[in-house]
Amino acid sequence: MGMFDYFHSSYDLGEQFTNVLCQTKELDQCGMGGTMSNYWLSPAGQLFVMTYQGTHNYESIEESDIEYKENLKFMNYRWVPTGKKGRVEPYRITAYVEIYRLAWDGDYINWPRLKLHFKQGRLVEYY
Repeated sequence: MGMFDYFHSSYDLGEQFTNVLCQTKELDQCGMGGTMSNYWLSPAGQLFVMTYQGTHNYESIEESDIEYKENLKFMNYRWVPTGKKGRVEPYRITAYVEIYRLAWDGDYINWPRLKLHFKQGRLVEYY
């Protein structure tokens, strides 16, 4: 299946898709087809993304450091927390997006899916 994004809706999309964890590969705007990001559709139909930008920095591990690994010259970095917390931001995408339920026990052909139409991050229609 590859990588995907998580999608959770508090908007009433019907029993199959409301307050149920779903997945999609169509929400990222960089064309990667899923970056393991988390999206939330509010009860008002506004799309949001959970972002952790700025919460950590990279720090180089110097050769004199006990953590330095000689055989991993290009991997001698560590994450350093900045003290900032993640946040929820509006996601102003204009696109058609297909979502699937994350948990499904049936056949692939019958996997429930829903097509959502967003304009500037607001749900316009779904089918």
